[in-house]
Amino acid sequence: MNQGKADVLLGLQWGDEGKGKVVDVLTPNYNVIARFQGGPNAGHTLEFKGQKYVLRSIPSGIFQGDKINIIGNGVVLAPDLFMEEAMSLEQSGHELKSRLQISKKAHLIMPTHRLLDAAIEASKGKNRVGTTGKGIGPAYTDKISRAGLRVGDILDDFEVKYALHKARHEIMLKSMGFTDYDIAEEERKWMEGVEYMKQFRLVDSEHEINRHLSEGRTVLCEGAQGTMLDIDFGSYPFVTSSNTVCAGACTGLGLGPNKIGRVFGIMKAYCTRVGAGPFPTELFDETGKKIRDLGHEYGAVTGRERRCGWIDLVALRYSIMVNGVTELIMMKSDVLDSFDEIKACTAYKIDGQTTTDFPYSIDNVEPVYETLKGWNTDMSQMTSEDEFPEAFRN
Repeated sequence: MNQGKADVLLGLQWGDEGKGKVVDVLTPNYNVIARFQGGPNAGHTLEFKGQKYVLRSIPSGIFQGDKINIIGNGVVLAPDLFMEEAMSLEQSGHELKSRLQISKKAHLIMPTHRLLDAAIEASKGKNRVGTTGKGIGPAYTDKISRAGLRVGDILDDFEVKYALHKARHEIMLKSMGFTDYDIAEEERKWMEGVEYMKQFRLVDSEHEINRHLSEGRTVLCEGAQGTMLDIDFGSYPFVTSSNTVCAGACTGLGLGPNKIGRVFGIMKAYCTRVGAGPFPTELFDETGKKIRDLGHEYGAVTGRERRCGWIDLVALRYSIMVNGVTELIMMKSDVLDSFDEIKACTAYKIDGQTTTDFPYSIDNVEPVYETLKGWNTDMSQMTSEDEFPEAFRN
């Protein structure tokens, strides 16, 4: 940890790299844990004493009693889902109100954003992105087109602002022929969520986070999803709607680039992907199924089967470059414990040419593999590097 610097933790693949676990291991070293982007489609799964928790919007530092947790301005927040998540944590004995702060500049996901999400996906036909339908894309669209509702808006004349935004969304839905819906019950719960949010400290998070740094506190910035889903650098258009890369911590929390310290990049020993989009190393055979079953590769929020494949080192090198990763953390290598051979994609073939650079499009790339000998050892009980088998080190 660097004095006066915020460290960043993020995923280097298509999300689901196991960031929640790592945050929980690292948080004892930090005073403040802050989430900088994404919406409630992200699921960080943590398990304590046999009880499983899935965090969607609340930072993973919430399980450590004395930490300050901040939901940053780069996040989009659904009040009803936030209330559900927070209340279930409170019921299981975690005190939130004094330890969780929400940026007034974070944008709100409205019930009509979810309808727009469904309508837009339906209109794409075969080119669907495979969103989780949580309204995240339309909420970010409103933010960028300067038409969004923010957390700070709930403190002043909110019903009027809400009605105006809803009316605009209804016109858009009508123009798309999407009129058969009833959101009365959802809206009631959503407004309940808005009232519930008022019980928390709503802050100018950029001032808070910089003050914590200037007063010598240690800060960990937590990202959601992964680099390959970044709106700029991922496999566009099959991406999420925010900047998942390290730079997103600057814009999503109000940190100057010179305030970033260590960058922890999380990767799996193989690759997974949820939803549609290109995936060069995807396996459609028994090997892919074996990885899925051994790795319990099912979405934390959606329960969807994850697509599985060998590790992609072209994409990984690219992720390390754009994030400025200083430490690399590999997860789930034990999933590969029983494989005789393990493959790693070291280059791509595009139109007969071989490249190690991540290209503009990965739609039609052919992976070039190196085959490595497996270690065929149960590594789940190992506690030090000295115990690692030689094949695993290689």
